[in-house]
Amino acid sequence: MKRSLFGRLWPNVTAVVLFVGFVFPVYWMFATALKPTGDIISENPVWFPSHPTFEHFKTATHADHFWTFVTNSVTVTVLAVVFSLIIALAGSFALARVRFKGRRGFIVAFMLAQMAPWEVMIIAMYMIVRDASMLNSLVPLTLFYMMMILPFTLLTLRGFVAAVPKELEESAMVDGCTRAQAFRRVILPLLAPGLMSTSLFGFITAWNEFPLVLVLNKEAHAQTLPLWLSSFQTVFGDDWGATMAASSLFALPILILFVFLQRRAVSGLTAGAVKG
Repeated sequence: MKRSLFGRLWPNVTAVVLFVGFVFPVYWMFATALKPTGDIISENPVWFPSHPTFEHFKTATHADHFWTFVTNSVTVTVLAVVFSLIIALAGSFALARVRFKGRRGFIVAFMLAQMAPWEVMIIAMYMIVRDASMLNSLVPLTLFYMMMILPFTLLTLRGFVAAVPKELEESAMVDGCTRAQAFRRVILPLLAPGLMSTSLFGFITAWNEFPLVLVLNKEAHAQTLPLWLSSFQTVFGDDWGATMAASSLFALPILILFVFLQRRAVSGLTAGAVKG
């Protein structure tokens, strides 16, 4: 009886400890952003904001070029995710439904591309963009982000397409649909969990990316939020409240997306990993 109780208890205790360990830094970031300066610099830790204030958020949003960085981050991230989904939808359907010579090698190549660290190509990327006279532009940044997201998106969606019975597609075509119409009306709605999981992964990857924008975009008008956050100590000095407020604003979109999409995202990742 004691062994049975212990066997049920220790996984729950371990889960709680891990949860607190992962969540506490996020809580501390948001709590510090809401604390008055006196609570932040106090010798004794203040676990809860005594008098919540939004002054630090005001300081962060009024920093130089903040909204330019926000606009750039949203633009390149959304466009990279959308373009990768469009290409991956067509590619995943071809890999799952069409049998052609070299198909297996093509899939292996995409897996290797997903595993390889893209940082090894950063010098080549810089030379290509420099020779094309496109430094300090959002266009190459968007294209490179799309390339980073595409292998995972393609392989995951391929698993979902392969899991859809061919008979559904064939029935739609017998009823008068073309192959494109059967894909749009039958297969595409069933890919919703996969689309959500890959979109979330792509958004996080592009939103957090730092080294590439550091190398390609030196001018403020073409930079994104991660690069701006890397200079927060110079921008705010010792103003830790503004620093935490800026970090909170940067993390907020990802947290909101994850809260709303977590169930479909987790099911999509697991399903896409084992099907097909």
